[in-house]
Amino acid sequence: MVRRRTARALLGGAVAVLVAVAHQTRPAPYGDRLVPHARVEERAPGAPSSGVPLRTARGAVEAYDTATGRARWTYARENRRPLAVLPARGHAIALWDDGLVTDITRHDGSAVHWHRALPGTARWLTEHGADGVLRLLDGGVLAVITPERVAAYRVADGGLRWILPTRPGCRFVPARAVRHGGVLLIARPCPAEDRWTAGLVAVDGLGVVTPHRAPPREGARGERHSAEHPRPGKVVAPPR
Repeated sequence: MVRRRTARALLGGAVAVLVAVAHQTRPAPYGDRLVPHARVEERAPGAPSSGVPLRTARGAVEAYDTATGRARWTYARENRRPLAVLPARGHAIALWDDGLVTDITRHDGSAVHWHRALPGTARWLTEHGADGVLRLLDGGVLAVITPERVAAYRVADGGLRWILPTRPGCRFVPARAVRHGGVLLIARPCPAEDRWTAGLVAVDGLGVVTPHRAPPREGARGERHSAEHPRPGKVVAPPR
């Protein structure tokens, strides 16, 4: 009886060890490989987030030390290449060649917080690059501009705020987006439209900017989908 109990205990221990090993060796989601290279000093409670500089190098996103040039942490994805990295307060947001957007803890590279996919963009990104695709808006919102749509996410948790699809026959041009105060003006050429305003759309953290837009309802802080104003010519003033 004692031998049976001992055997069962040993078997249970062996199974637990095998499960733990399998858990540690299974591939990370999305091919993530996040490696800290140096001990990062602790921040005091309430202190501002560190603004460590970022760069893309050797197929990875790196945070580095300005004094030595050495990497503080490195974030790579298996068989993928980062096209752009955008610094935000406490966050490092990266865009990859397969159309994935990721968010990493900027200070010490301790975690990948979220992943968001941009369907059908991998080929376009490969051919045109990532210039202007990632844009920060007020209120801790990230705008991701692709030819077919603009999607806005909360930087803090990757939650979707709103989506703006383009018009039929029109395409957004990320590289030609311009920040004006708290508003982002995005080029949207429409060959079939005569009005110059049809080739431009203004957005902020709440969605499309319109003259009489109502403020968000109290407590309505979840997912929002923004429909374009029916008269976009009223969004901005005409040329003088």
